[in-house]
Amino acid sequence: MPKSFQQSSKGFNPFGDLVGLRFSRCDKGYSECTLMVKEELLNPHRVVHGGVMYTMADTGMGAALYPYLDEDELCATIEIEIVYFTPVVSGSLVCEAQLIHYSGRIAAMESEISCDGRRVARAMGAYSIFNVKRNSGT
Repeated sequence: MPKSFQQSSKGFNPFGDLVGLRFSRCDKGYSECTLMVKEELLNPHRVVHGGVMYTMADTGMGAALYPYLDEDELCATIEIEIVYFTPVVSGSLVCEAQLIHYSGRIAAMESEISCDGRRVARAMGAYSIFNVKRNSGT
């Protein structure tokens, strides 16, 4: 039975909650998440910290992959390459992520981040899919 990604469940994604990440769409092989730029997300140069956009890309790609997973499976990021096109100082960030290739054990994903309609970053990622052994009492 495939997993479902909980788009708006507080506590499901604590780090995403911390930075203000919100999902507006999560389908099998596609996701869209948004984030409002706020002071706490800026780096010392007063632009959005690259880690914020990396977080959006990674979480968005994972969310698009999540419905492919069975209940006893998890995914983990193997690698992400991200290119930042322009600095962001304010506005609303939108990350669209999609599945490029799925083999059952490895998935290739891509995401594009825009700010107020302008492309600001693009990422490609590889994810490992593996079974989880549940131990009761440990």
